[in-house]
Amino acid sequence: MRVKVDLKADALYFRLSEDPVENSQEVSPGIILDFNKAGKVIGIEMLGIKGRFPLEDLSHLKVEMPTVA
Repeated sequence: MRVKVDLKADALYFRLSEDPVENSQEVSPGIILDFNKAGKVIGIEMLGIKGRFPLEDLSHLKVEMPTVA
């Protein structure tokens, strides 16, 4: 998985799989889902992030991982 913040483009992108993007759909204003050939979501793009989040929140990323026993 990859996460990219592009302040110049004012966008945040979560890439869930490296499969090629077959189709994209805007599901809400500024929220775009990318799909692979099988119809599974492989990417999530959020536009207008400067208006959605404080800039300091975009400077770091918290990741919560499950505990593996």
